[in-house]
Amino acid sequence: MNRNDKKWISLMEYGHRIGCHQMAERSFFWNGYQFPVCARCTGVVIGEIVCMITILLGIKLNIFLYVTLLLLMGLDWFIQYVNLLESNNIRRLITGLLGGIGLTGIYFYIIMYLIELFKNI
Repeated sequence: MNRNDKKWISLMEYGHRIGCHQMAERSFFWNGYQFPVCARCTGVVIGEIVCMITILLGIKLNIFLYVTLLLLMGLDWFIQYVNLLESNNIRRLITGLLGGIGLTGIYFYIIMYLIELFKNI
């Protein structure tokens, strides 16, 4: 087993620990190695990073828009889950990206609310 194989196994174990199903047909591959998380989880991670950067830059969306973005990801998952329409990896990536932005934005508003709540105590 070479060094890249060992890194890949370590990343796959991490992806499993954070809760991704890691189904090969729902994952991207790079140089013959499967991503440690599926396409939707890849989008969520990217979306979370993008949202954190935009918030740090002072760009914040309305809480209802963040909720809508998260619901879009949930809707894509639900449509696939009930076998209405099979999703594809590009759509999973995009809805995961939107969901990651939405989730992180919601966390931001919750944290800000808690800070205000405890500041007044």
